[in-house]
Parts: sequence; C-alpha cells; structure tokens
Amino acid sequence: MKLHLAFIYLKDFKEKPSRHDGINNMHGWFRKLFKSQKTLPMQNEKGKAAENPECKSLSSAATSEGTTLTQPQPSTLTLSSELRWKRKYDVFVCHSSAQRDIEEAQRLVSFLETPPRSLRCFLWHRDSCPGGAISTEFCNAVENSHIRALLITPSFVQDDWCGYMMHQALAEGPMSNRMIPLLQGLAHSQYPQELKFYYYIDLSRNPDYGFSVVNKTVQSYLEKLIQNDKKLSCSLGSSSCGSDGGDNLQESNLMPVQSTVEPSAPLEGMQHTD
Repeated sequence: MKLHLAFIYLKDFKEKPSRHDGINNMHGWFRKLFKSQKTLPMQNEKGKAAENPECKSLSSAATSEGTTLTQPQPSTLTLSSELRWKRKYDVFVCHSSAQRDIEEAQRLVSFLETPPRSLRCFLWHRDSCPGGAISTEFCNAVENSHIRALLITPSFVQDDWCGYMMHQALAEGPMSNRMIPLLQGLAHSQYPQELKFYYYIDLSRNPDYGFSVVNKTVQSYLEKLIQNDKKLSCSLGSSSCGSDGGDNLQESNLMPVQSTVEPSAPLEGMQHTD
C-alpha cells in the first residue's frame, strides 16, 4: 500500500511542471517571436525586389550605359575644327563607272557618313554639278578634300578618268599620306606602278574591317592636323598662321612617309592577293 502511494506521488511530481520550466518556456517563446519579427522585414524586402522589375532594369540600364560610354567616339573638337571645314570634303572617293564599283563606293560612303563618324564624302555621280566639265569637277573635288580614297579594281585600271584622277591626286600631294588605295578583286601584278610605294587596304577579304580602317585613318589625319596647327601656333606665338601655304606645309608633314622596304604592303597587317 505504501509502495503504491509512493508511485502515485512520484508520477504526479514528474507531470507537474516546475516554476523554472515555465520561465524557460516563456523565454524560448519570446526568442522565437523576436527572431520571426527580425527576419520578416528582410523577407519582405527580398520579395519586393523580386516583384519590382524596375530594380533589375535600372541595374541593367546602368551597365549598358557604362558600356556605351566606354566605346570610342570621334572627337567633337575634331569634327568641328575650323581646319577641317576649310576643305569641303573629308574624303574624295574615286572609282570607275562599273556598276559593281559604284555600289561598293556607295557602301563605303554610307559607312563613313553615318553618325557618329559623320565624315563628308564626295561621289562623282552624286556630288558633281550638272553641266560642269568633268575634269573641272574632279579637280575641284580633289583640291577640296583632305583624303583621297582610290577604289582600285580591274575596271579602275582600265578607266581613263580614274587614271587621270589618280595622277591628279599624286600631283596634289605626292607621298603626303593623304591618299588611301583600296584594292578589291585585283591581282597584285595589275596594281598600278605609280602606287607601289603606298600602303593599301585589301577589301577583298573583309570589306567592313577595311571601311573601319579608312575611318580610323581619316580621323587620325584630322586629329594630327589640329595638333600640328596648335604646335605651329605656339612656336610662332600667334594664332594667325592658318594661311593656305601654312595648311599645305602642315598637311605634307602630318605623317611620315612609310618605309619602302616592302612596297605596296597592306595597311593594318592585311595581306594582298595574287
């Protein structure tokens, strides 16, 4: 009987929670409550960020904007320079009257004139004055152009007017690096002997890359034209040295004559085709 009562007493003692157990349970409950309230705002912020596509679009826009800003652009100072505008055209494009050559010249001019390049080009079938003498129109265009680009093709070497314009360009500035031969579909053995000491660009392999090289060459020429003018002005202590004679002197000394050890080597490492 005494053993039975003792067993019942011990059983009731285990099931009855102590005061300390109650305090510990309340402390654990409050900790869980504060923890849930702390993590709830973080989950809400993540949810809002996921639901709001503007955050992602803004970050991507900032990334794209940064990429755009790092792309090289033509200098505004170069395009608006007074020295540049002393001549009517940046590039005189000489080509034959063959339809294929006309289309290729149009593609080149379209590339150079499209912003942000924004170069001024001369095409004889587009920019010549109706009723004007062909020789007069061509000579005026050559004289009023900074750079002369010759699209040399099988039709070019057989065209008398192209030969005339090539010699005119050579007479205007021999070895001045203001002439860019563009070779396309022509064997090296047919390359004009008058241009054998000039580097050329081979458009047969990659025309788009060749157009980019032409643009780079013209932009570099215009930049050096401005730099040389600034140096000349500083050396003379005057800014009034922009006469025609001064311009011709500057243009003839803009770029050093290329080495003639390997004549007719293509620009930018491009190889010629036989």
